[in-house]
Amino acid sequence: MAWSTLKAKAQAEFLIKSAFRWRARNPRPVYHRRVIPTEPIGSIPRPPQLIQALAAYQAGKIALVVLENAYSNALRDTISHLEETGSPVLTDGEQTKPSFATYPLAGLQNLAPDGVVIPFADGHQRQLPRLTAGPFRFGVHAGTYVKAARAYTQRPIKQAVISASALSLLYPAEEIPGYSREAFFADLINEAEADIRGALDAGAVSVQIDFTEGRLSLKLDPSGNLLRNFIALNNQVLNRFTPDERRRIGVHVCPGGDHDSTHSADVDYAGLLADLFKLSVGRFYLQMASEPDKKRVLQIISELAGPEHLIFIGVIDPIHPVVETAAQVRDRILEAASFLPVERLGTTDDCGFSPFADDTSTARETAFQKVRARVEGTKLASQELGR
Repeated sequence: MAWSTLKAKAQAEFLIKSAFRWRARNPRPVYHRRVIPTEPIGSIPRPPQLIQALAAYQAGKIALVVLENAYSNALRDTISHLEETGSPVLTDGEQTKPSFATYPLAGLQNLAPDGVVIPFADGHQRQLPRLTAGPFRFGVHAGTYVKAARAYTQRPIKQAVISASALSLLYPAEEIPGYSREAFFADLINEAEADIRGALDAGAVSVQIDFTEGRLSLKLDPSGNLLRNFIALNNQVLNRFTPDERRRIGVHVCPGGDHDSTHSADVDYAGLLADLFKLSVGRFYLQMASEPDKKRVLQIISELAGPEHLIFIGVIDPIHPVVETAAQVRDRILEAASFLPVERLGTTDDCGFSPFADDTSTARETAFQKVRARVEGTKLASQELGR
């Protein structure tokens, strides 16, 4: 063999061996086919300092500026703790909302306190206000919460908004003189659209419509007519958005969660789902961790969900006192993935941790621990499903 040929062969072998040695020192990063998205539902228990400031303000013991400072401190602290959990998407923890349902009513003067009563399984109740005169306008829009949260983080922010159907319960059974039910619905649809659009325009990566009254409606009206009316009303709002915008809009349903109790856990999930999937949204945030028969419900979801839908399965039970492990969360996701395509699967919490400002049944630190378990468990499942 010619010397030149031997030399070329030796050089080629040297380059190959060098490449193997370099690769051994610099392994390729491991890429998974699918990183499962994970998002919180919304509320986080408020810190004691904020709860004390709220009580002091209501008692006339502190000025508004002191309360506003307490709100700002709670918001900053909440976002910081959520970032520490590793959560890729944040919320404001609803620190400055009186409740997930009544934030639009702040400052309104045309309300009375004796509205619809919502009973919970443990005997306690929540009561909505009653509209006394028109026109109906939001006192606060959700975009203001997005803008306030953006001051404290660069991570993506989602925003929860209340459904038009929940606010429809403000109108009393008897017609308001000079303000017909039809006029109210026209105003309500306009305001609900503005609420969602304002949150998107303020930079929310997604908007979640809270629709906990969906399951409750079947308890109030087992025929399903009330549920179907709710769906139709919400779709009048949603149909004002483009298909691309609706992909960023989702709906959340659960049996309620307040003071470690629920309002409709005894209602069969199956009765809700067929109508729920008629909503014109791209995302569904579904309570599942506390569901007793997950396989049955997941099978129903797999039959109803379309290729355009992203399904966020609840893997954390906010009202259960025990903090889930990352391994438990992983296993819940793997179970869901046996029914749903992984490319359309996400994870979330069953419900918010403190949907009303006075709900302290779950410790603040417990909520953050549960969020961390969801984030870490979702990573484990992504790795498992990406092999």
